[in-house]
Order: sequence, then structure tokens, then C-alpha cells
Amino acid sequence: MTNLLIIKPSSLGDIVHGLQVAASLKAQRPELRISWIVRDSFEPLVRICEVVDRVYVFHRSEGVRGFLKLMREVRQTRFDYVFDMQGLLRTGLMTWQSRAARKVGRSDAREGATFFYQQKVPLPPDGAQSHALDILLRFCPVLEAKPELRGELRFREAADLNLGFIEGRRGQKPILIFPDSRRAEKRWNGFRQLTDLLLRDGSGRKIIWAGNNLVSYRDNAPEGQFLNLTGNTSLVSLAALIRRAEWVICNDSGPLHLAAASGVKTLGVFGPTDPRRYGPYPLSSPSNHVVQAPVGDLRLLTAKDVYARFARLDAISHGQSPPGSASPWPRRMAP
Repeated sequence: MTNLLIIKPSSLGDIVHGLQVAASLKAQRPELRISWIVRDSFEPLVRICEVVDRVYVFHRSEGVRGFLKLMREVRQTRFDYVFDMQGLLRTGLMTWQSRAARKVGRSDAREGATFFYQQKVPLPPDGAQSHALDILLRFCPVLEAKPELRGELRFREAADLNLGFIEGRRGQKPILIFPDSRRAEKRWNGFRQLTDLLLRDGSGRKIIWAGNNLVSYRDNAPEGQFLNLTGNTSLVSLAALIRRAEWVICNDSGPLHLAAASGVKTLGVFGPTDPRRYGPYPLSSPSNHVVQAPVGDLRLLTAKDVYARFARLDAISHGQSPPGSASPWPRRMAP
């Protein structure tokens, strides 16, 4: 058995990428026992991930006392490897304080974190412009594994978790929308108008809003066709909720990356951030799509633009002719 400690305390999207790498490592090295240091706010997702064997919780609000308490717990185990996937001073100190034969970190680490590493993993061929997940996959060769995604990212579900209420008529899978974003510059304000268009498209599919923070929609939404779970979406239910959706539409955010990792069809709404680096992975997948605002300014992106993009992709995914185009199928000739 090989003991590996992964240090990736935050944020949600980065943790999802790290978990994908962990799943790939375990698929190629089944004898791995993986432990993880994570912030308390993201602990529930890491704890229910099947590839993680042990979770250490970092309570950032407790300051130095919390840090020292965490490291006393971590130091009770001697690891074969420690991977600092975050690359900041705090995680560099965690790497230094841990007991491990090999301490490995990112070559692009900041705040002097590289001082605490015995080995630095190189960047991919495209350097710092590479996708965030491709950068983390460079940890794989340290364990003689290929730097590519393998295996499946799976999450345990609570026995009492009941999400049957999210299904639409005739068992249709819903369209799941996350209208909020942790960073204001990545938050698109057109989700209300987009939802209006989706509710009027005649498909009858249920539209569900989800997320940590409460976001209001309107009081007269069609009965049974719209459900607002914002402010009432836990990390424990997040993975299960996403897995039951047909589409996930959201800003550049953690739920977008979790949906892509789960194989759910995605449409990411991007402004100033580059989807080639931060978009759903991989962008070459027929399930992953983005729409980017003109000159990176989300104020210039209209709901009609996003809806038109979605309607075209949705039609293609169902083998139908996209709206406003000729049928892709050959016409039957008259006898």
C-alpha cells in the first residue's frame, strides 16, 4: 500500500479537478490510500467521494491555533508522498510540516511555497496557459501513472436522500441552473430572462435553480415547471442533484466543473476568464460547451444569445435539426 496525502483545501472547482486526478491515480494504482486536507466549507464533498480514504479538515477561521491542531493530527501518519496541489504559502507550510518520504508541489506555486518541496512537477507543454486540470494531471507521473483522466469520479449518496421531486413530466430530466458565482466579475445577470425563455420553449422540462446563496426569480412561475433551490443546496446533495440533470447551465464556477466531471451536458457562461483554461474539461467533449461574452464583458451578453446557443446544442444532442437551419437528414424522395 502507498500512502498519499493531497493538499487541496479550496476552492470548489479546484477541488473537483483534484478529485478527478485522484480518481485517475487510483484507477492506475489501485493500492493507493489517499488522504486529503480540505477546508471545512468544502469537507462534505470530499468526504463522500469514493476515492478519498481519509479527510483532514482545515478550519481557517481558527487561525494559527487551528493550523497547529490540524498539523498535529496529520503528523500522526507517515506518508509516502505529499502532493501540494494548491501551491500557496499556507499549503507549502502544510507540506513542510507533514511527515513524508517525498514532498511534491507545483512548479508554478506562489508565495514562496516551492521552498518547501523536494520535487516540483513541470507544467504541461502549453505552460501556464494550459487548462487547470491539465496542470494538476502532471502530478500523475510522480507515481508512474499517465497524466490523463481514467476511472470514474463517484460520490456516495445518503440513504435518506430523496430527489424524486426534481423530475419533470414523463420522467424528463431537468435543466439545472446555478445563477450565482462567488466572484462578482464572473456573475452573469441574465439567468432570469434565460429561464423565462426556457419555460416558454414548449418542451415542458422542469427548470431548477440551485446554489448556496438565495437568488429570487419571480412569484408567478408556471406551477410544477420551476423549482428554486438556491440557498438550500448542500454539498452533500450537490453531486446527486447534478447527476440527475440533463443539462447544467451556469457561470464559470465549481458546479460547472462537477457537472463536466460527472458526464452531464454543460453550458458555461464566461466573461473575463478564459474557457480554454477554466472551462468544462475537456472542451473537445460533445457534452461540454461554453458561450463567451463579447470582449469578455458579461453585460454585453444577452439572454437571447445564450438561449439561441443552448437551443441549437440541445436540438443536436437529441438528433434534431437546430432551430433556423435546414434538416441535417436527407429528404425522402417521392416515388
